[in-house]
Amino acid sequence: MLSKTNGYALSGLDGLHVIVEVDVSNGLPGYDIVGCPDTAVKESKERVRSALKNSGKQVPPKKITVNLAPAFVKKEGSFYDLAIAVGILRATSQLTADTDDYVFLGELSLDGSLRKTNGVLPILISAVKNGFKKFIIPKENENEASYINGAEIYPAQSVKEVIAHLDGSAPLIKVQEKAYAPDIKKHRYNVDMSLVKGQAIAKRAVETAVSGGHNILFVGPPGTGKTMLAKCIPTIMPDLTFDEALECTKIHSVAGMLNAEDGIITERPFRSPHHTATSKALMGGGSGHVTPGEISLAHNGVLFLDEMPEYTRSSLEALRQPLEDGVITISRVSSNVTYPASFMLCGSMNPCPCGNLGSKDKICTCSPSAIARYKAKISGPLLDRIDIQVEVDSVDYADLASDREEETSEEIKKRVNRTRLIQRERFRGENIHCNAEMGEKQIKKYCKISDSCEKILKNAYETLNLSARARSRIIKVARTIADMDLSNDIKEKHILEALSYRRNEEI
Repeated sequence: MLSKTNGYALSGLDGLHVIVEVDVSNGLPGYDIVGCPDTAVKESKERVRSALKNSGKQVPPKKITVNLAPAFVKKEGSFYDLAIAVGILRATSQLTADTDDYVFLGELSLDGSLRKTNGVLPILISAVKNGFKKFIIPKENENEASYINGAEIYPAQSVKEVIAHLDGSAPLIKVQEKAYAPDIKKHRYNVDMSLVKGQAIAKRAVETAVSGGHNILFVGPPGTGKTMLAKCIPTIMPDLTFDEALECTKIHSVAGMLNAEDGIITERPFRSPHHTATSKALMGGGSGHVTPGEISLAHNGVLFLDEMPEYTRSSLEALRQPLEDGVITISRVSSNVTYPASFMLCGSMNPCPCGNLGSKDKICTCSPSAIARYKAKISGPLLDRIDIQVEVDSVDYADLASDREEETSEEIKKRVNRTRLIQRERFRGENIHCNAEMGEKQIKKYCKISDSCEKILKNAYETLNLSARARSRIIKVARTIADMDLSNDIKEKHILEALSYRRNEEI
C-alpha cells in the first residue's frame, strides 16, 4: 500500500516542501530510502523502526520503500523521521486518519520520543507562505513556533501523542500565539558607558556609529579602553523590531544556538570570535549541511574583531563582500546557500606592534619596517569600508579618579532610538533600515549638500587621496550626524565631523 505525508527540507533560511512517499509491498523484507538522502536521513530507518516498536506499533517484515521527493534536492538532517514514521503507519493501515493537511517535523529517539529540531522557525515561515496551516513539531520547539501567525501548530513529546492526536483519541493542545515584546526580559550588562572615563571623542564616535549602523575601528595603545568601548556598544544599540528579531531567530535556529526557553531573539547579537577563527568559521560552511558563520550570527547586530591585525589575511579579506552586500553566499559542490550578513563591524588595533606609536606619554620602540608590516595586515580596501576610524589615547589619572558622573548607556540609547526612528521613517518602503545601508540612489535623494559642503569634500578628496567609496561613506556619516542634531540639511559642521573620523585613512 502507498501513502504520502508532508515533510520539509531546509536550504539556507528557506524551506522546501518534501513529499514523503512510503510503499509497503510483499517481497523480500527490506527497507530502502531513496531521493538523494544523506547519512543522517539513511540512518532514520533504524530510529523509526525502534521508535515505532517501542510505541506499541510495528514495522512489518515486508519490502518498504521510502521516497523523498523531489529527488534532485539533497536531503540532509533528521527532519523527516516523524513524517516517515507516520507514512509507514498509514501504509500498513495502523493509522487510518487523513494526514494530507499536516506537515510533520521532528527527529525520533529510539523510545519514540521527539527530539528538538534545528531550523523549525524558518521551515514554518516558508511552509505557511506556501499554504500549509497545520503542523506537528517537537515539544522543545514550541516557544519559537509560538511567534508564527496564521498556523495551527501542535507540539508533541512522542509518536504515541501524535498517533492519539491524529486518530482523535487525545488531541494535542495547539500552540498559543505570542506577541513580540523587545523588553520581554530586562537586559543586564556588566558594562555601561558611564563606566568609561574620559574618551569623549571616542564615545561620540560610538554613538554616531550605532545611530547610523556604521562600521567603526578603534586605534590606540593597549589599556586605553578600546575593548571596553566595544563591549559597551550592545548597551546602546536600538531595540529590535519584530521583523529583525525573526531574521535573527531564523539564523540562530538553523545554527542550533536558539535558547528553547525564550523562543525568539530579543536583543541584538554581539559576536566576538577569537583571532584564531578560520575564514570558514567567520563565513560559514561545513562539509555536509552548510551552517551560518559568525558574520551571519551577527546579522542585525555587531561583529567585534579585537586586535584585527592578528586575524589571518584571508579571514579579513572575506569580510569585504558581506560589508558591501549585506549577505554571504557559500558555494559548495552540492549547493549554494545565501545567508543574511548585515552587521555593524567593530574592530580594534594597536597603531604598531608595541602599541605606543603616537602615544602622548609612551615611546614607540618599533622599527619603520616593523610598523609598515603591521599596518599592511589590514588592506586598504577593507579600511575603505570602515566608516569611522577613531584614535583612542591613554586617559589622564585625574579623569580615572574623578567622581564626575558620566552619561549612562540608557541616556545615550534614548538618543540612538530617536535617530533610528528618523531613519526608519525616511526609508519607509526602501527596504533599508539605517543610513549605512544607503546606496548611491538614496545618497542622491536624501543627502543633498550645499556648495560650501561640496567644496570641503572636494578639498578633502584631493588632499587625502580619498576613494569614491570613502566619499560616499563620509556623506552617509554626515547624514547620521545631521539626524542626531535633528537637522534636515547636512551642514558644514556635519561634513567636517565626518571627515575627522577618516584621519586614520593611512593607518
